[in-house]
Amino acid sequence: MVCTANICRSPVAQGLLRHLLDLKGLNDLVTVDSAGTHIFQKSLSPDVRAEQVAGLHGIDLSDLRSRNIRLQDFSEYDSILAMDNENYRFLQEMCPEEHRHKISMVMEFAPESGELEVPDPYFGNIAGFERVFSMLELATKGLLEHIHTNDS
Repeated sequence: MVCTANICRSPVAQGLLRHLLDLKGLNDLVTVDSAGTHIFQKSLSPDVRAEQVAGLHGIDLSDLRSRNIRLQDFSEYDSILAMDNENYRFLQEMCPEEHRHKISMVMEFAPESGELEVPDPYFGNIAGFERVFSMLELATKGLLEHIHTNDS
């Protein structure tokens, strides 16, 4: 899961998918992580508003810390999911050619939403974080279904 600063969208997506995997007893089979394309300070906790909204849904983000996307992430992970077009372009430019097929937009897993990008809620209010949570909840459920379908 990749966004810009790795403190709003991508940690929420990571927490949501981790939670869904835990409910299905699949946490030992799937590794979930998040990173940012433009980290100005490493090891930050998620934005307090992201933690608050996630917490209202029983999802704990307190153990997550921001980090930059690394070159080895492209070989280590099967999927690299961007939150918006800017993140997607950055990942495409950074990624070695042989791994570019792994990069996609997270909202591709929620086509019913009609959304292509997850907006960055950082400069907004709590309602923006709630909207992002709802969008990512749809996308992570779709992703889990995709994982399940392709694993069968």
